[in-house]
Amino acid sequence: QVQLVESGGGLVQPGGSLRLSCAASKTIDSMFFMDWYRQAPGNHRELVASIRSRGPANYADAVKGRFIISTDPAKNTLYLQMDNLKPTDTAVYYCHATQGTNVYWGQGTQVTVSS
Repeated sequence: QVQLVESGGGLVQPGGSLRLSCAASKTIDSMFFMDWYRQAPGNHRELVASIRSRGPANYADAVKGRFIISTDPAKNTLYLQMDNLKPTDTAVYYCHATQGTNVYWGQGTQVTVSS
């Protein structure tokens, strides 16, 4: 079993930045995929960014050029750097990891972009 704990959400003005963190309770070297999802009120949960173990990152079109997903295996942590934030980025952001056939979710962290 792996626990994922997100942090770093908050209220930010349009154009601002936030960095989300997702701390895993076990080493993330063995994770095949680690992802960030988000869910806005009334919307389905959507994939924001994903990163493979030793592979490239992929991004939703809505965040390309503004968000960067990365990992720090030494800290067992996944990050999402979010720049030039827009009100449409307002959502609960969830960390997600896949290890073989096992799937894990964090509890979510709220990001609100508003003036």
